[in-house]
Amino acid sequence: MRKDLLAIRKLLLIIVVPLVMYLLNLLSLIFIPLTFALFAALLFSPLMRWFKRKGVPNFVGVIVVLLIVSIGIKGTYEMVQLTGKELASADDDFRVKFEDRLNDVVTPIVDLMEIEPQEGETKLHALISDEKISANLFGNVGNGLNMTKNIVTMVLMTLFFMVLLLAGSVNMQKVMELLIFKQQHASVKTFRQVEKDIFKFIIVKFLLSFLTGVGFSLACYAFDVSFPIFWGLFAFLINFIQMIGSVISVVVLTIFALVELNLTGTLLFFIIVISGVQALFGGIIEPILMGKSFSINTVTVLVMLALWGFIWGIPGLILSIPLTALIKKIMEKFPGTAVYARIMS
Repeated sequence: MRKDLLAIRKLLLIIVVPLVMYLLNLLSLIFIPLTFALFAALLFSPLMRWFKRKGVPNFVGVIVVLLIVSIGIKGTYEMVQLTGKELASADDDFRVKFEDRLNDVVTPIVDLMEIEPQEGETKLHALISDEKISANLFGNVGNGLNMTKNIVTMVLMTLFFMVLLLAGSVNMQKVMELLIFKQQHASVKTFRQVEKDIFKFIIVKFLLSFLTGVGFSLACYAFDVSFPIFWGLFAFLINFIQMIGSVISVVVLTIFALVELNLTGTLLFFIIVISGVQALFGGIIEPILMGKSFSINTVTVLVMLALWGFIWGIPGLILSIPLTALIKKIMEKFPGTAVYARIMS
């Protein structure tokens, strides 16, 4: 009888897990902002509890949080505007040099595709003017506009869900008690542990990403690489994508630096510096500051990156570690799944 029950449980697990993954993907427009809102609410929960202890009305606390978020969004907008002005201020010499280098890069592609440039036309212009390439470029512009619309929608929905969570319209602690733990003490204890770990993760990740961005900007200033503010902002933002982001930032900036530094010892030293910045903040300081908060091994991180990236794309890559930590904390509380939580450690 017991073996039959175990077989039924395994069968249900095989059916339920893919179904849940499918639903998460299908309803990503709801679940992604809801998840971001949940972690944002956890970040501001200590502040909301402090307001409550001081007798401040709940709606006042929510307004204060929205003001803080608005200041953050405004600051981000100003930084993006600043980088836009920086990119627009590029002089003609840089544009000519950049176009010449791009011509060198695309020459093998043009030759391989057997594209014949018109008289007086560069190979770069010939490649862009090709019908197939033009169709793909215009298609990508449309995809980019659609992605921008989706991002704005998700930001607004995230703010909406965050307000609901902070206002107490949706009590996540109560939800955990009713659906998962069935006991108030267990739900409160686990909720506070998750809240503490997520709070630490967000603060540490933000500060280290900020310092990484500053390091990239200073490196660009020191080696006279154009657009240091842009590259600092790029490194800061993409560093939130676990493990992959740090590699992308170094590779992309290295490719760009080829335009100005050429294949010299200066370029090699520049690559060493920006790689050192990433290694220092992402490979040494971050694990030390995180300590044993998550205790998730590298194999689990890579598997979860692939899984959440497959389900939700870039938002999944950003949320993969906090979501994995949340799942692991819950699994630790049940004898049947505790062994899997230990494997993840």
